Amino acid sequence: MTPVELSRTVLCAVRRAVDAGELSVAVPERAVVAAPGPGGSGDYATNIALQLARPAGRTPRYVAEVLREQISAAPGVRGVEITGPGFLNISLDSAAPAALVREILTQGLRYGHSDALAGQVLSVRLPVAYEPRAEVVADALARIVATQGARIHLHRGTGEQGEQGHQGEQGGMEVEILDLRTLPPAPRDPATLGPDAARWALLHPAPHDRPRIGAEHLVQREGNPLFRVRYAYARTRALGRNAADLGFTAYAGDLTDVPPSLLASLADHPRVLLGAATHRAPDRLARHLVTLADATLAFLPTVLPLGDEKPSAAHRARLALVEAAGTVLAGGLSLLGIDAPEYL
Repeated sequence: MTPVELSRTVLCAVRRAVDAGELSVAVPERAVVAAPGPGGSGDYATNIALQLARPAGRTPRYVAEVLREQISAAPGVRGVEITGPGFLNISLDSAAPAALVREILTQGLRYGHSDALAGQVLSVRLPVAYEPRAEVVADALARIVATQGARIHLHRGTGEQGEQGHQGEQGGMEVEILDLRTLPPAPRDPATLGPDAARWALLHPAPHDRPRIGAEHLVQREGNPLFRVRYAYARTRALGRNAADLGFTAYAGDLTDVPPSLLASLADHPRVLLGAATHRAPDRLARHLVTLADATLAFLPTVLPLGDEKPSAAHRARLALVEAAGTVLAGGLSLLGIDAPEYL
């Protein structure tokens, strides 16, 4: 069960409680689920009971007790505990993460692709003269919007400066104009960084921020986000080779004791891709890859057997999870036009 699906499960629980007369409150539009905070437990936690207590005229603890019964009965939920004033801590069935891993490994680099923006055309206006940032952003956008079924048309130096927004429909297609001439340009030529670091330096900042072109993008240390993303991918590949040397391969079986941050990052990838395409923002994908890389690097030490320990089903399931993370990292880097190295 993904965080989005769990959020829907929580909202359905609220709706059932209202229909049964246990709560008298308007069902909210969304329920926030996140990793448990200090003192929490389980895979995810939600403050929905605290949110509904006042409008329901009940204590948060009462609302939490009502919702615990409803959520506990939902498929994919192993158990629900109440902590603090009324936080609901939800533990998921261990088979749910396995289903997510299988989905990623089955879809491969196309995981997160959809036809949500099919029929849309993005008309991108570029400066007449070559401007590195505009060129790189346009190239990344073409890749990203294509994952959601949209298309890009590039135009160089046409129209009025700053004209941007929906142009209407042409031939049954919804056309939007995006003027990349308004982007703050790079302060100096990024080519000195090499193709991969240069693209990252231009794509990682938010559109309104001026990119920094410096040696920090080349440093092979944890302080460099690009290094962490590429290193995390290379480590997932290395673990596969190491596992083969030990005589076992990946299998997407039941997973336990997996950091919620890693599962949440993997499950969130389709939403991030759609958001990056919808908002014309490659930086959203770049930042998501950093989050996923950090969660992956923290999990890697648990994958291989230690000492005289024999490979088990748990090791095979963890290896499958790591391979899924590597697949998403490689796919994201590819969309940004950046190489994913097997060795680093």
